Amino acid sequence: MKGFAWHRALAVYWKDFLDLRKHRALLYSMAALPTVLVVVPAGVVWAYVRNPHDPNLKVMANYYGATVGADHAARFLVDRVLTDWFTLYLIMPVFVPILISSHAVAGEKERRTLEPLLASPVTALEILVGKSLASLVPSVTICVAAFAALCVLIDVVAWPLGDGLVLPNAMWLFGVFVVAPLFAFFGNAVAVIISARVGDSRLAQQLAGLFVLPLVGMAGGQFAGFLKGGLEAAAVLAAVMVVVDVSLVAVARRLFDRERLLTRWG
Repeated sequence: MKGFAWHRALAVYWKDFLDLRKHRALLYSMAALPTVLVVVPAGVVWAYVRNPHDPNLKVMANYYGATVGADHAARFLVDRVLTDWFTLYLIMPVFVPILISSHAVAGEKERRTLEPLLASPVTALEILVGKSLASLVPSVTICVAAFAALCVLIDVVAWPLGDGLVLPNAMWLFGVFVVAPLFAFFGNAVAVIISARVGDSRLAQQLAGLFVLPLVGMAGGQFAGFLKGGLEAAAVLAAVMVVVDVSLVAVARRLFDRERLLTRWG
């Protein structure tokens, strides 16, 4: 049995990466969500900072059970919205790999390019690794770039508070560099598994997109005050995602059997 070779997996990755660059509509879709997730919280922070002595801010802080004075209510709300917004940020490392993997995996059937790929000297595992890298590398890069833009924008609009830099903090650093890659891996694995079953990129995107809904629900719970975020919650979430990702890898590896791909997609 042919062993795994990184150069063949990287060849698959490079092929998919070059193919991704040709689809501008997909690239625009990938850029839209990070833009929203950076601009919207910056706008909310600016709304708090432009009039930090507004008595309504203290009323809003009291809603969250905070015992802060009127002079510190704005800073409390800034920190609170960034804590709550982190869960919405995690939609990005899930959603972007779904877009890419659904296109790269299920799209092979639509473009009739699976048979030549399987006829080449490359194993099913190398195809899986190569296509996963083509999804994970851009996704993690986008997440880190969006985080850098968010830090700059938030610190600029929050500077009038006079409390120094707001971002990055420990929770966001841990989330971006630990939790977000785990979620990207999750989004890629879900898209690969669904794509291997349905073989249609649009249907695969729609089905895999349903896995974003729990994150939206968690974010809603945090904004409503029912759930509490923070570094501890992020650490628990990371531990859960490690278990989930390992399980999904086993399922994806089983589905990416050469004979199974030929019989289902051939």
